[in-house]
Amino acid sequence: MDREQTEKLYQTHYMRVFSYAMTLSGDRGLAEEITQETFFRAFSRKSEYRKEADEATWLCAIAKNYFYDEKRRQSKAGPIPEEIPDTEKGVEQAAVDRDSSFRIHVALHGLEEPYREIFELRIFGELSFREIGTIFGKTENWARVTYHRARLKLQERMEERA
Repeated sequence: MDREQTEKLYQTHYMRVFSYAMTLSGDRGLAEEITQETFFRAFSRKSEYRKEADEATWLCAIAKNYFYDEKRRQSKAGPIPEEIPDTEKGVEQAAVDRDSSFRIHVALHGLEEPYREIFELRIFGELSFREIGTIFGKTENWARVTYHRARLKLQERMEERA
């Protein structure tokens, strides 16, 4: 892979891979590490790319594999990152937003797999159903149905907690 191709791949897919890594990890520092390692592995192994899926899907699969490899290596979870206060919002609104976001994430955390991951890939990772299906080795329709089931389960959990 020449320098121009490498740069184009990086520029085209960086944000999608980073967003996906954020979805997986929930930690900006870890997401940056996952993204960096994903592109390193992609650049190192571009000859192994079989073009069965588009490049973004291939890169997200590399990111997913790296994330799970790292999780297996860790004996316990890393530290929780400190929040950076948003100076644009009032204290009351920030507290409401934080509480609401926390309740959504608690409900989402309680979803069983693959519902949780499918939902996160679709919403936070902004992946298409086709891309999600490819990552899981399933069809686009499977990803669509699983996402909608996840959404319904999440809504039920949120209503239970309200």
